[in-house]
Amino acid sequence: MADPNGIDGLGAVGGAPASPPVTRPVQQGGGASFGAVLAGKLETAPLKFSGHALQRVEQRGINLDPTTMSRLTGGVDRAAAKGCRNSLVLVDQNAFVVSVPNRTVITAVDRDHMKEQVFTNIDSALIA
Repeated sequence: MADPNGIDGLGAVGGAPASPPVTRPVQQGGGASFGAVLAGKLETAPLKFSGHALQRVEQRGINLDPTTMSRLTGGVDRAAAKGCRNSLVLVDQNAFVVSVPNRTVITAVDRDHMKEQVFTNIDSALIA
C-alpha cells in the first residue's frame, strides 16, 4: 500500500525505486598523489617573464645570471608546492612578483626602487 505522502517504504518518492548509492574508485597505495604529480609537472616548466617584467629588468639593470635564475626558479617551485598563487620572491637585493600557477614573473624591483613600492595582490612571500 502506497503512503499518501508519495513516499513508499523503500525511501523513494512517487513509487519509483531508490537509486543505488554512487561509488567512486579509491586509489590504492603505489600511485603518486595528484599533488605530487602536479608539483613534478610545475617544477619542469621554465619561468616566463611578462613584457612588463622584462622592461623593469632592463630599466633597473637587474642581473638575471644563471645563479639568480636558479634561485628564483627554486623559490617558485617551493611556492607551488605550498599552493601559492601570487608570490613575492626575494633574491638578494631584488624582488620578483610571480604568478605561480602560470610560472610567470609579473614584475621585478631592485633595492633602490623597493622602498617606493607597495606589493599588492600577493598571498605569500619567500626568500630564495
